[in-house]
Amino acid sequence: MASAGEMFPSGAQGLADSMSIHGSTEKLSPSAVNRIMMEFLMYFGRALLIFYPVYLTGYLGLSISWVVLCMVMVTWWKKNRQWKDARIGGAIHFLDNEISVVNKELHSALQMASWVHFPDFEKVEWLNKVLEQAWPFFGMYMEKLLKENIQPAIRLSSSALKMFTFTKVHFGHLPLRITGMKAYTDEVDHREVVLDLNICYESDVDIDAEVQPPIKAGVKGLKLQGMMRVILEPLIGQAPLIGGVTFFFIRRPTLQINWTGMTNLLDSPGFSSLSEGTIMDIIASLMVLPNRMCIPLIDQVKVDQMRFPLPRGVVRVHLLEARDLVAKDTYMMGLVKGKSDPYATLRVGNRQVKSKTVKENLQPRWNEVYEFVVHEAPGQELELEMYDEDTDKDDSLGTFNLDFGEVKKKIEMDQWFPLEGVQNGEVHLKLQWFSLKSDPELLRESSDGLACAMLAVYLDNASNLPKDHSEMTEHQKHKKPAKEARLTKRAATLNSYVEFAIDKDVKKSKVAYASKDPKWEEGFTFFVHNVKTQQLMIQVKEHEKKTQLGIFNLPLSRLLNTSDMTLDQRFVLERSGANSQIQLKATLRILTVEKPPPTIVLNPPPQDKKQIPQTNQGGKAAASTPAVATSSPAALSPNTTSTPSTASWDTQSGSDEILRPPPSTPNMRRRYDSQSLLSDNSIASSRFDLSDGASYPEAISKHQGSFGEIQLTVRYASLRNKLIVLVNSCRNLFRTSENGTDSYVRLYFLPDQTWIHRKRTQVKKRTVNPVFNHKFEFDVSLQEAQTRKLDVSVKNGKMFHSRERKDIGMVMIDLSQLELAKGVTEWYELTLPDLKKLS
Repeated sequence: MASAGEMFPSGAQGLADSMSIHGSTEKLSPSAVNRIMMEFLMYFGRALLIFYPVYLTGYLGLSISWVVLCMVMVTWWKKNRQWKDARIGGAIHFLDNEISVVNKELHSALQMASWVHFPDFEKVEWLNKVLEQAWPFFGMYMEKLLKENIQPAIRLSSSALKMFTFTKVHFGHLPLRITGMKAYTDEVDHREVVLDLNICYESDVDIDAEVQPPIKAGVKGLKLQGMMRVILEPLIGQAPLIGGVTFFFIRRPTLQINWTGMTNLLDSPGFSSLSEGTIMDIIASLMVLPNRMCIPLIDQVKVDQMRFPLPRGVVRVHLLEARDLVAKDTYMMGLVKGKSDPYATLRVGNRQVKSKTVKENLQPRWNEVYEFVVHEAPGQELELEMYDEDTDKDDSLGTFNLDFGEVKKKIEMDQWFPLEGVQNGEVHLKLQWFSLKSDPELLRESSDGLACAMLAVYLDNASNLPKDHSEMTEHQKHKKPAKEARLTKRAATLNSYVEFAIDKDVKKSKVAYASKDPKWEEGFTFFVHNVKTQQLMIQVKEHEKKTQLGIFNLPLSRLLNTSDMTLDQRFVLERSGANSQIQLKATLRILTVEKPPPTIVLNPPPQDKKQIPQTNQGGKAAASTPAVATSSPAALSPNTTSTPSTASWDTQSGSDEILRPPPSTPNMRRRYDSQSLLSDNSIASSRFDLSDGASYPEAISKHQGSFGEIQLTVRYASLRNKLIVLVNSCRNLFRTSENGTDSYVRLYFLPDQTWIHRKRTQVKKRTVNPVFNHKFEFDVSLQEAQTRKLDVSVKNGKMFHSRERKDIGMVMIDLSQLELAKGVTEWYELTLPDLKKLS
C-alpha cells in the first residue's frame, strides 16, 4: 500500500500542512472549507464570464477588431463612470465636511495660523454690530490722532516734509469686521485672558494729504487682513477687573492700498509693492511680534512687563536637506527639463533669514543652523519658503508652516516635512526647544559656536542728552576758540536713537524727535555665545549726522552675580553731558534643554525579538504574538501575549471552535485561523495570500532598521453612514531593488477576512515614497465601526510568482481609539511582528 507521501504530491502535502491550525493535526472545519471553495468558484465564474466572449469571437471567426472595440468601449465607460463618481464623491465630501473645507479655505486666504479654527459657536456677530455702531466715533478719534500726533512726527522726520498736512481724514462707512474669535484657557496663566481675532478690514477710507504745495497724495481704499492676538492681563479683584490690554499681530498681515493723487505713480507693480512693503514695515515695527501695543488701565501695572515680557523660549532650527524638489529650470523653450537652484527662507515673526543656494540640485544639502526667539507658543510659526533662484524672478518650490507649540510639546523634532503648494518635495528639519532659566550653574558654553544664553534688553528712556559736542564733558575741558564756536551751527532740535551691539550683532531703536529727554520704550533680544568675555555696547547717536551723544558698555558677566540675573536701573553715559543718563533693563537667561516627555513603547522593535529555533520533532516552544506598534499612541493595540492556555469562543464568526496556541514551526504558521479577529491576540497579517506559510526574503529577514511609514486618513461620514479610509502615501519603504520598490496596500476591515472583502490599491512602481490617494468606503454604523479594526499591509508587487512572502510592513489600527466623527490623519510605522530569520 502506497504511503501518504506517495499518494499525494509534495505540493498537495504542503497545502494540507498549511491548512492546519497552529501546527496541530486538526484540519479546517467543513464550513470553512466550503466557504473557501465557494469563493474559488465565484472567482472562476468571473474569469469565465470575462474570457468567454473572447473565445466566442474566435470560434465564430469574427475579426479581432470587435474585441478591441469592446475593450475600448468598456474602458471608456469605466473612465466616464470614475469621473462621475469623482464629481459626486467630491460634492458629498464637501457636504459632509463643509466646516473643515471652509476653514481650510479661510486658512489659505486669510493667512491664519494652522492651529486656529472658528466653529459656529465662536463667531462674534454681536461684536461686529458693536463696531458698526461705534465706527463713526472711532473715525473721530483717528482723525484727532493723525493731526495731533502723526502729523508733527512726519514733519520732524525729514526736512522735505516740513509742510506735510492732512487735509481730509475719513475712515469710510464700512467698519472693521471680526470674522472669528478663539479664546484660550489651556497653557495660559490663570490671571489672563488670551483671544485670537481674525480681522478683515476692507473699507472705503478717504485720506488726503498735502506733502508740499502743489504736491498732494491720498488713499481712497485699503484692505487689511490678519490675525490679532489680544491679551487681557492681569485680572484683578477691583474695577475695571483688567489691569491692561495688549494686542499685536502674530504674523505680518496682508495689506492692499488704492493710492490717489501723485501717489498714483505707486500703482505700478514695482512701486506699489515698495510702498506697501514700506508701510507694512512700519506696522510690523509697531504691532508684529516681538512688538506690541499696550494700554495700561491701572497705575500699578508696569509698562515694560506688558510691552516686552520675557520670551517663552528659544527654538534652534537645523535646516538639513531637501529631496524630490520640483525641477523649475527649462531649456530649449521649455522642451527640456533641467533642475533647480534651491534656497530657503525662514521667517519667525518679524525676523527672516536666508540659506545658501545649492546650484542644479533637486536633493540639496544645507546643514545650516538658525536660532529664533519665541514669544508666543502656541501661536508663533516657523514659515519656511523654498525657491529656485533665477536671474529674473525666483520660482516657488513649496512652503511649510510649523507652530512652535508642537516643538515646545515634543522638545525635539527630527523628521521630514512635506512642502505645500507643489506636487512633490520634502524638507528635513531638526528643531530643539530651549527653556530660559535664571540659574548660573546651568550655563554650558557650546564648543560649536552656538548660543548658550539669551540677553533681553528693554530700553526705556534717557535724560539730559547733549545737543552737540560743546555740551559734552570732554569738550568742556578743551573748549574751542571763540571764533570757531561762533561759526559752529547749533542744532535747533535733537533727534536721537540708540544702537546696541554684541560683537557683530547690531540693533537700532526707533528715532525720538526733538527731545533732550527721549522715550523709546522698545525691547531687543541677543544671543550670547560667551558670557564671560562678551559685553553689550550701547551708543546714543544723533539721527542725521550719526554723531555720538554718549556711550556705555555693560559686561555680561556682571549679570551672573545679580538677583534673578537682571539689572534695572539708570546708567551714566560716558563721553556725554554731565548728567546724561539712560534707563534700561537687562535680563540674562540660560538656554537649557529639558528632558523630552517619556514615550511609552508597548512593543520592542522587530530586531530585538528573540526567536526560538525549530527542531525537527516539532517541539512545543512558547511564542508570543505582540500586537503591531504604530506611531500614534491613540492607535496602539494593547500589548498582550498568547500562551498555550489562552482560549476563547469565536463569537464574531459564529464558529464553535476553541482557540489554539500559536505555532512554533515557521512552515506551520498560518495567518488564517479560527481566533477572534477582534481579540488582542490577532496578528496583523496578509490573510489568504498565496505566500502564507512561506519565509520572508533574505533581504527583509536580515534588515535591522525601519520598514517605512504609511499615512492613513480615517473618518466617519455620518450623513452617508459610511466609514471612509483614505490611503494617502508611504515614505521610506524598504528598498527591494536598486530602482526602488513596486508596492501596493492591502486592507481588511476586520472581522471580514475573506477574499471578497479584501481591498487593495494600485501598484506604484520604482519608488520608496509612493503616493496612492486611494479611498475605500465601508457600509457600517458608527457604533459598530468603533468596535472593529483595520488590518493594513504594504506589499511588494514583484513577488507574485514567488513562494516568498510579499509583506513589506504591516499595522493594526484599533478604531475604538480614534475619533472617527472628527477624522484622523496619522503616520503609522510599519513593522513585521512575526518576522522569522532564515535559518
